[in-house]
Amino acid sequence: MRAVALALALVFVGGSVAAQSMRPFTTYRQLHGETRLTAALDYAAGSLRVAPGRPTELYRMDVSYDGDRYEPISDFDASHGAVALGLKATGKGGLRVVSRNQLRQTASVTFSPRVDLDVDLALGASDADIELGGLRVAGWKVQTGASQAVVRFSQPNGTRCRSGAVSSGAADLTVLGLGNSRCDRLDFEAGIGKMTLDFGGTWSVSSDVGVKMAVGELVLRLPRQVGVRIALDKFLASFQPAGLEQQGTRYESAGYAEAERKLDITVTTAVGEVRVEWAD
Repeated sequence: MRAVALALALVFVGGSVAAQSMRPFTTYRQLHGETRLTAALDYAAGSLRVAPGRPTELYRMDVSYDGDRYEPISDFDASHGAVALGLKATGKGGLRVVSRNQLRQTASVTFSPRVDLDVDLALGASDADIELGGLRVAGWKVQTGASQAVVRFSQPNGTRCRSGAVSSGAADLTVLGLGNSRCDRLDFEAGIGKMTLDFGGTWSVSSDVGVKMAVGELVLRLPRQVGVRIALDKFLASFQPAGLEQQGTRYESAGYAEAERKLDITVTTAVGEVRVEWAD
């Protein structure tokens, strides 16, 4: 009984301390004539939302975080037009016995839709919703660990994009509206999990896409308004080429050769399933 009472005391006391240690933090910078921004966002754990912000604010970050274990990152370099944002672990605090909800860190990060943006996101144990549509994204990269992430281009990119890339470990990853990204080159790499790549949107450029998946399920949601060609290198993975015709070692949509815009995808996978779906 004494051990039980002690355990309950730890829970209640720990819960009280956890609630007190959740701290707010806000950082932002007004737009002062900048036309470009290079942003590095390193987010260790929690829930993250990235989206277009106020046109007059170059960037903004609002965070609620566990002050005993994490600290915010905010470092702007005006000479290089670069900012580092996020939340990093301090390596302090030890073991805390509390409910998961009490330690739910949240962050909202926004960027001005007026500047050309190069953004590099590194996500730890997080639940992320990354909205890049409506921004002027010249290049983007997302690295995820054990996380659940959605990256979306809900609106057409405001500028031509050189490249976009996603690298994930054991993750559930969804990327939506890639036709709106206006990227010349896209690369996706996943270890274990599920990856859904939706190529819907308004296609104004042709794109080359590389996809590597070790173990898991890969869903390719393809557009009907562009010519699609898939080159597949698989080991023990199954492939369902619905709506595509085999041309040697490749699979093509009808009218691929005559299409004004083309989507060329190279898939390398080991164990799992590759499934083709068509966007309405």
